[in-house]
Order: sequence, then C-alpha cells, then structure tokens
Amino acid sequence: MITQIEGKLVEKSPTELVINCNGIGYSINISLNTFSKLGDDENIKLHTYLIVKEDSHTLYGFFDKSERSLFKLLLSVSGVGASTARMMLSSLSPNEIVSAVTTENVQKIQSIKGIGLKTSQRIILELKDKVLILQGSENNDFALNKESSEASSALEVLGYSQKQTSKILSKIISENPGINVETLIKKALNKL
Repeated sequence: MITQIEGKLVEKSPTELVINCNGIGYSINISLNTFSKLGDDENIKLHTYLIVKEDSHTLYGFFDKSERSLFKLLLSVSGVGASTARMMLSSLSPNEIVSAVTTENVQKIQSIKGIGLKTSQRIILELKDKVLILQGSENNDFALNKESSEASSALEVLGYSQKQTSKILSKIISENPGINVETLIKKALNKL
C-alpha cells in the first residue's frame, strides 16, 4: 500500500497531479479541497490511498491525513465509490461533510452533484456513528483520533471490518477518555 508520496511536482490540474519521485512519475487523483491547499512549491508531500481493481491501480492524494481518513470512511458506505467520495470532497470541505453527517443535514449532502436522496440518507445512516471518532483539534479542523485510528488499523489486520469496529471503538473511547491503544484494542476484542 502506498500511503505517502514525496517528490517534485511535474504537472498540476484541479483533479490530478503528477509527482516525480526518484525518476518515476506518479499520477495522483486529488480533490479540489487538496488542490486549493497546494501552493506553488516545487517539492510536495501527499498522503495517499491506493485503490486496486482488476483492471487498474488508482492513487488518490490528500493534503492532510484527516481528509484521507474521511475519504476512507466515505468509501465504506455502500454505493459510494472513489469518484463519488472525491466529488464530495471537491464540493464541500471535510468539516462541512462531517457537520452535515452529524447534524443529519440530508439537503446539504444531496446538493453534491451525483448524490440523490437515498444515497444522502445512506451516507448519514452509515457514517453518523463513525464520524464520532473524528475529533476537533485546536485549529477547528478535524483529525482522526490517534488511538482509535491505530486500534482500527490493528483490528482490520486481525480480520475485522471498519464497519464492525467503528461503533465499538467510539463507545469505548467515550466511556474511557485518555485510554491507550493497547487497552482500547483489548476492550474492543472483548466486545467483538
């Protein structure tokens, strides 16, 4: 899995970048949110997510980890693919998406091109509990709680899906503020 890429920016458009990393040019799909945060700096570092399909390997790039985390959550919703998730992140900021999900603002999500009423409702239904593990940081930008992120990754390696673990992890964290990763994983395994 390619999780981060750093190199020289070769080409830049609102939907795609080409980054030269040690002589290899990587084509990376981006959202307008990421595009707007990129400066004119020649050297660039992006957090990435690789989607492997039978006929393609597609790399998606994000300016920060929190946007990548939200992208992965959006992909976990049935009926939402990478194109739809990228469209959502291009139409609304990550904060606006999280806010719309937590306040159950169907109209806000439905205002995104290509998302109808049923998909909007499904996104809210499936992500409402999952975004509880997204916490506000000092700069009002959300970030995935480090402990829950590490615990979720560990549980995924053990064969549990993010869908299975997100509610349990958020409940354990809310009941035990300041819990460490090891204890969080043990408690989650007891409840799975």
